[in-house]
Amino acid sequence: MSIDWLLPGEGELVAGVDEVGRGPLCGAVVTAAVILDPSRPIEGLNDSKKLSEARREALFPLIQQQALAWCIARAEVEEIDQLNILQATLLAMQRAVAGLSITPQRVLVDGNRCPTLPMPAAAVVKGDSRVPAIAAASILAKVARDREMGELDLRYPGYGLAKHKGYPTPLHLAALRQLGVTPIHRRSFAPVRALLEC
Repeated sequence: MSIDWLLPGEGELVAGVDEVGRGPLCGAVVTAAVILDPSRPIEGLNDSKKLSEARREALFPLIQQQALAWCIARAEVEEIDQLNILQATLLAMQRAVAGLSITPQRVLVDGNRCPTLPMPAAAVVKGDSRVPAIAAASILAKVARDREMGELDLRYPGYGLAKHKGYPTPLHLAALRQLGVTPIHRRSFAPVRALLEC
């Protein structure tokens, strides 16, 4: 895919879409869609995983203030267990695009799979490092999900959710064995399913 195709044409409204939370054992998968304003560029946009937490937190309100449109959406644990994580992620992406206050003419999605959308869309491998609008979406999704895991950590103490964000770290797996499965855990994921089958 040529770099020219990744850049918006003159006056073209292109939304970038990304997700956070496909790998964790608990919590929703969170997506975001962003249409950037070419007249208000935001310095320092990059793949959210390559930025410090402080930098992501600083960029989060900037993106919300300076983008032409943005939307954060999600698919819940029950939907992940019912549909599978890929289909739930694609559903959450559809919700993010549908929730934009401006309808984009084209959508660029991070990764190698695209949701079905009513406008032209393409998947961009490593898009969060190549397309500023996707980078902006990755930051919104990551900050929103990380904050949520901090709140869930208070509701379900002992699992270390604020630290590992729900990923299957040794700490999380040990807490699951000791404390059991909570309502926010994804029952379709193998480590959780194995505990429930014991």
